[in-house]
Amino acid sequence: MIINSVVQDLKQKLPAKGRILALDIGLKRVGVAICDELRLTVRPIKTLKRTSWKELLKATIELIKKYDVVALVLGLPMNIDGTENEMTHHVKRLYRNYSLSLDIPIFLQDERLTSLEAESRLKSKGYSSKEIKLLCDGEAACIILSDFLSKLDDSKF
Repeated sequence: MIINSVVQDLKQKLPAKGRILALDIGLKRVGVAICDELRLTVRPIKTLKRTSWKELLKATIELIKKYDVVALVLGLPMNIDGTENEMTHHVKRLYRNYSLSLDIPIFLQDERLTSLEAESRLKSKGYSSKEIKLLCDGEAACIILSDFLSKLDDSKF
């Protein structure tokens, strides 16, 4: 079955344990989330301000070293109908750049509706509009990482 082979391929590239870093890449900001070594919990760790590729790579490498990260997940923005858009192509270029620059496995994860879900979660927790704007990218990165981790369980893929 094709789905099982995709999951098997994913599992072969990914160490059995270790922290995974996820990025929700926007044009102005990048939300960052990480999981624990056993991949049971996910939390936002920061929001990076987007400047240049060089600065983004430097910040990513610092986080990889600081948290002893074994894999990187990039949120892949798509239109609701599954078609690609300008941001899809932008993230795919970043994926290629990261693949050429890092020694860890890098994965793309569909991030459709994660920003809306992140806003909804933060609103339900009572955050103000200003706080939501500050926290939304990190929360979206958490959703991206949680969705990715669910792929590791065959029954959820």
